[in-house]
Amino acid sequence: METNAVRVRNLHKVYGNRTVVDDVSFDIARGETFAILGPNGAGKSTVVEILEGYRRRSGGDASVLGVDPGEGGLDWKARIGIVLQTTATTGPVTVREQLREFAGFYPNPRDVDEVIAAIGLEDQAKTRVAKLSGGQQRRVDVAMGIIGRPELLFLDEPTTGFDPHARREFWDLIRVLKAEGTTILLTTHYLDEAAQLADRVAVIANGGVRAIGAVEGFGGEQARVPVVKWVEHGVQRHQRAEDPFEFASALATRLGEVPAELEIVRPSLEDIYLGLVAEESESESDAALAAAAMKGAAR
Repeated sequence: METNAVRVRNLHKVYGNRTVVDDVSFDIARGETFAILGPNGAGKSTVVEILEGYRRRSGGDASVLGVDPGEGGLDWKARIGIVLQTTATTGPVTVREQLREFAGFYPNPRDVDEVIAAIGLEDQAKTRVAKLSGGQQRRVDVAMGIIGRPELLFLDEPTTGFDPHARREFWDLIRVLKAEGTTILLTTHYLDEAAQLADRVAVIANGGVRAIGAVEGFGGEQARVPVVKWVEHGVQRHQRAEDPFEFASALATRLGEVPAELEIVRPSLEDIYLGLVAEESESESDAALAAAAMKGAAR
């Protein structure tokens, strides 16, 4: 058995003259929970769809559970679970009937009633799926993704529509699956969700991986350096400082008093993510301006 459940090397996806995935590479170890973060249109969903076997890649190599996802057959598909972004309902069936039908597609499915309990829909087991609220339908999607005991579970924005209590119950379910050895690939817009569930995080922007690493220490040492914020002569200022307390003391000495609104902030995963995305947006804007300037000069 391979050490890695997923192996991606120099992945590309091109539509016409537009590159949506650009030289993406990463590994996911068996049993690991790996989160992909990125703004809308960044390319993260395309990467996931290629790995699920739904979309053909334009270049590079990919291996999922030891199989090229573009060539995976029914045996391979039975080893993965997928929760798509959009809710899927099929006909006038109840929650239990829907899950029973899906369980029949797999060689060793979970017990239907246990799954219903795990997603918190015991009281709605005999309710038609189409009659459920959006959040409850989302839970049915998750149930269909895990009913077959997948070795690898793809979760694409899984808690969209969940209230805070339901999200935390879902997190508990993911932790149980992880404890059982399930490998999980998660895309999410919720930074707290990635911080709670993931072992490692990758940020994708403009089709490429901009940062990748463990949640602890993500973004490198420099990104984790505390920021001292204060107001000086009516102007809001900030400065990174390896020793923020020494910096604040020196600042107070220089000003002759403790500055107004003095604050020491230790960057969170969200701060680092937003900083990376902002840098990427600035680089893209600069490139666009440079291209426009060259075009104007050529005229």
